[in-house]
Amino acid sequence: MKFSHVARIFDQIEEESARTAITVVLAELFGQATAVEASVIAYVSLGSLKPPYLGAQFNLAEKSLIHVVAQLLGTSVDAAKHELKKVGDLGSVVAQYTWGVETSVLSVIDIERSLQKLLEMSGIGSQENREQAVLKLLGALDPISAKYVLRIIEGNLRLGFSDMTLLDAFSWMSVGNKSLRGDLEQAYNICADIGLIIATLKSAGIAGIHAMAIKPGIPIRPSAAERLADAAAIIKKLGTCVAQPKLDGFRLQVHLDNSAKHKVVRFFSRNLLDMSAMFPDLVASLYELDVEQLIVEGEAICINPQTGDFLPFQETVKRKRKHNIDQVAEVFPLKLYLFDILFLNGTSLLSKTHEERRDIMLKICATKAVQQHEIIKVIDERVMQDGEELFNYFEETVTLGLEGLVVKRPDALYQPGKRNFNWIKLKREETGSLDDTLDCVILGYYAGQGKRAQFGIGALLVGVYNPKKDMFETVAKIGTGFTDAEWREVKKACDGLKMSRLPHNVVCNKELFPDVWVDPQIVCMIRADEITLSPSHTAHATTEKLGYALRFPRFMGYRPDKSATAATTSAEVQNLYHLQFEKKTKNKKN
Repeated sequence: MKFSHVARIFDQIEEESARTAITVVLAELFGQATAVEASVIAYVSLGSLKPPYLGAQFNLAEKSLIHVVAQLLGTSVDAAKHELKKVGDLGSVVAQYTWGVETSVLSVIDIERSLQKLLEMSGIGSQENREQAVLKLLGALDPISAKYVLRIIEGNLRLGFSDMTLLDAFSWMSVGNKSLRGDLEQAYNICADIGLIIATLKSAGIAGIHAMAIKPGIPIRPSAAERLADAAAIIKKLGTCVAQPKLDGFRLQVHLDNSAKHKVVRFFSRNLLDMSAMFPDLVASLYELDVEQLIVEGEAICINPQTGDFLPFQETVKRKRKHNIDQVAEVFPLKLYLFDILFLNGTSLLSKTHEERRDIMLKICATKAVQQHEIIKVIDERVMQDGEELFNYFEETVTLGLEGLVVKRPDALYQPGKRNFNWIKLKREETGSLDDTLDCVILGYYAGQGKRAQFGIGALLVGVYNPKKDMFETVAKIGTGFTDAEWREVKKACDGLKMSRLPHNVVCNKELFPDVWVDPQIVCMIRADEITLSPSHTAHATTEKLGYALRFPRFMGYRPDKSATAATTSAEVQNLYHLQFEKKTKNKKN
């Protein structure tokens, strides 16, 4: 398949706003492709050459790409910068020009191979070699194809759909509707590689999808917790349950493979990115586990070496860097608290109960070799039978500076990729009726007024995710909680994701349109006093019901460990809206 054909389909999708129409167009494209081509198309349609767990960093800064584009177009760097400022991304810049190639003959596989070579370039002079390789590749492409190759290199195709829409498209390709979505999602939940899913479906059909199994090295989509108003409500929902301290660290999925010639340990974040380079000080202790293969989940958290106290999340996240990790590890030592095991020595443990999985995990970690390091521990757990007992334990953990508790059903199976009441989080209360922070996604920003005019930004438009629609819905305008330096920082981050118009995966009423749209990728923590009904915001809004909005929202920091689709959902916002009233009623009675 010619890449120019794929590029024109992408251009068609960029102009389309109807979700079903996008799904049908994608289904036709995947239907025309071979299994290998379909796999590549699936990856690049989400802005990468590989699945997130493998990563594909081209190490070409925008400055370098501007220089390449200027050479390609025969213009000055300043002129290229001016065009970039007008249209928002370099792909859109080159799409406006011509340079003698009307339709490229390069195939999808040709493009994949060229970009793979670009990824592999390293050593002295590699930066210049990369620039020349990109220039040569773009010169062999037509403008529309060049537009999307540039966007692949930048890591953002700006097409406005996620992996969930791709699963719908795969089903539509096979049977002409979304009826296979559940089967495909179940396979994707245990083997989170979108390219592998479509390649398997194309080559082996739905029987191949049903046969897919957990593979060490490919992350499992994590389970997530729901919320309830208080301890009494949790006991009412679960009955006898178990409670674990909720640590404010970095949630990790750890894959250990001792069966290969060389032992391998890999760490994946909750958004399935490979974070292995961040945690070299955990590796030796993991090798002490007497297993051949293992997949466990845990919370990595920095410890104050003088006091032994847990450090805040913002200290742990400092591990997210490429250089001088060993020095950072000395200043911010880690402990890894395991809270679940999903796979052991070739066997999935997802169908075992929480109690059974915990017993297995405790036995694995009970050896002297593991315990002497005191780096890997199984998280504490207590059985809870009534609301008062649970609340007392909750207060005990908060007194220690922890976030609260995660309460679990003892007989629950592990359900990858699902958010349900098998796990319920109980987090510490702070001022206001809304007890918890929300993870919101930046959708755009408004130009600054007064003092903020100097920053070029005065407020953010943020939203939450609606997984049923695969769309982001607005929930707040935020203008407080930033220092001057943070205003400059957030503008720079937003400008790197600037879009020329309303993204197709954003639902926003016209009266809230920002001055600058931003591709939904940046996740931030927002605290608010309460959730209110809103005629303007679209979070969980329908034609019959008002949406929800945050009252007095404040910026609290970023969540670099979360992808946009892992942010707070619109359904969660609705649930929190009702929970705050339950709490107010109980407080009045007391």
